[in-house]
Amino acid sequence: MVEIRWVTGDATSPSAEGPKVIAHICNDRGGWGRGFVLAVSRRWPEPEAAYRRWYRDRGGNDFGLGATQLVQVAPELWVANMIGQHGIKTSRSTGPPIRYDAVRLCLRHLAAQAGRLSASVHLPRIGVGLAGGCWEQIESLITGELVGRGIPVTVYDMP
Repeated sequence: MVEIRWVTGDATSPSAEGPKVIAHICNDRGGWGRGFVLAVSRRWPEPEAAYRRWYRDRGGNDFGLGATQLVQVAPELWVANMIGQHGIKTSRSTGPPIRYDAVRLCLRHLAAQAGRLSASVHLPRIGVGLAGGCWEQIESLITGELVGRGIPVTVYDMP
């Protein structure tokens, strides 16, 4: 049985052989500039550029809560931009921007794409930083939607 593998390290440098997908949560307002996306953008320009185009052209595509965009950044490496956050947290926010139902849909889409690529999935503790989510709920979604479908998952904690 596949289980989540926990490592200390940088999720933008996945420690595995074969095809890999680095997954992270994005907001539905077109904002890219805080949190894990900064580490992604330092390594590759393509995921940010693709996300901004996806948002800009949202009237004619699937951009929105629950959508997942896969962006290839190397021969066996993709970044998954997953729309699981409604807006951004502000001083006037009444609750966290994370949307668990959207994260579930994103992970379901990711499972299908990772399965098609025979890829493992690598991520930080998504949805708990700027999105304000509860890790136990997110971990349960990852277990159900990815691990439960046989997708190898590695979660990275920074040292």
